[in-house]
Amino acid sequence: MTQCSEFAQQHCYDEGNINVGCPSDRVQHNKIGACLMAEPATVADLVKHMQAAVDIPVTVKHRIGIDDFDSYEFMKEFVETVAAAGCTRFIVHARTAWLQGLSPKQNREIPPLRYEDVYRLKQEFTELDIEINGGIKTFEETQQHLQHVDGVMIGREAYHNPYLLAKMGELWNLEAPNRFEIMQHMMPYIHQRVAEGAPLSIITRHILGLFQNLPGARKWRQALSGGNAKTIADIENAIINIQTAMQRTEDYVREHQS
Repeated sequence: MTQCSEFAQQHCYDEGNINVGCPSDRVQHNKIGACLMAEPATVADLVKHMQAAVDIPVTVKHRIGIDDFDSYEFMKEFVETVAAAGCTRFIVHARTAWLQGLSPKQNREIPPLRYEDVYRLKQEFTELDIEINGGIKTFEETQQHLQHVDGVMIGREAYHNPYLLAKMGELWNLEAPNRFEIMQHMMPYIHQRVAEGAPLSIITRHILGLFQNLPGARKWRQALSGGNAKTIADIENAIINIQTAMQRTEDYVREHQS
């Protein structure tokens, strides 16, 4: 782990993060991930050695509990122990990890969210940076959480709905570009990566949700997913098609409003 943190610093990463939240069988078998919440002294030891080796911060992402160890006091003891070793930033997934009986996907959805426990953690550890994670999907929800904690981690929603990140710029008084402006900026990058030999599919899969909940979004996803976009021209045609779909919808609404 110390070597990993050194590698991160050498490659100009802003921080090293220890994931004490993953519940998969593979990580449990190797005694890593969420099961380490039961061993706060071990996590503290990792933080101590990693932090001594680098100048970048070492942070910890964890759950609010595991299995039957799901009380607030259990989480508080974990954070207290790890913080004493030098960790000052904790990213808390506000769900308990059920290590037996649930898949990793189910562990992201079934255990109930307990945001209040994370808020309480911040109230009791005012000197620490406490960031909240889990089930957060909108700009408005993010604003609400920021009234109680220092930061919000957006996970899979940023993948399914990447335009949410543009909306988040409003937190810093930034004007969000529209989706077509984003694609304008993407196209030179796509040309460059294709020229370097990258398959289009490894690029397009990250923008499938760019037009989520808008007219033509389904056809956009279909055009770009599963290797359907074989050339850059296919992407350009998809942009034209969704522009047309959105314009038709605007024209229809305007006509019926008048």
